[in-house]
Amino acid sequence: MAIEVFNRYENKYLLDDEAYRRVYDRLLEYMELDEYNKQHPFYSIGNIYFDTPNDALIRKSLSKPKYKEKLRLRAYGVPKPGAKGYLELKKKVFGLVNKRRTSLTLDEAFDFVRTGVEPEHKDYMNTQVLQEIHYFLQRYDLEPKVYLAYERKAMFCIGNRDLRITFDTNIRSRRYDLRLEDGDYGEPLLESGRWLMEVKAEKTIPMWLSRMLSEHRMFRTSFSKYGNEYKKYAANGKIGKEAAIYA
Repeated sequence: MAIEVFNRYENKYLLDDEAYRRVYDRLLEYMELDEYNKQHPFYSIGNIYFDTPNDALIRKSLSKPKYKEKLRLRAYGVPKPGAKGYLELKKKVFGLVNKRRTSLTLDEAFDFVRTGVEPEHKDYMNTQVLQEIHYFLQRYDLEPKVYLAYERKAMFCIGNRDLRITFDTNIRSRRYDLRLEDGDYGEPLLESGRWLMEVKAEKTIPMWLSRMLSEHRMFRTSFSKYGNEYKKYAANGKIGKEAAIYA
């Protein structure tokens, strides 16, 4: 069964092609590729982010509160109709990320978010997570707002699966055709040749990694894919003045 509960710290770094190759080659001394990436250069991740009609969740997130939360539906590759995905509730409290997810068919997930009624329990569902998402849906009137996809390469520390590093590229988004089954196309969020590296650890990162980041002059950045998509959307004049002040 896939891991459905995560508690970890996540630090993000923006790289160009040269920095990506340099850091990636060094990391291979300490880390190994995800099982899928041992056979394939990347795997594709697609997400539907849900928000209120006036984008309350992302506007609150961009104000950098001590606590923030969001809900998304995720699938790997382009799913076929009737396929399963993961409905994920992601929270961040004082820098600690808590992610809880449950497997659902895509239709079950959309119906759950639309109606607020929990689907009839099946073996592939996590009942506790369904209850937590149900409580979340009672607090917010949500609808699908944006599609975000990217190609990912993932690595785990040899002998310590608690440390994971991912590289995302070709980040793309759209605000139409908001079903994962519709395809993985969209407008680029970053210019070509840019990478988002995420260091994910349950505790502090090891000294060798800290030294490596320092040697390569890698500095943490605050980068939310959904947040940057929203700011780009706002910059194009597609939201009202009241909402734009939060972006």
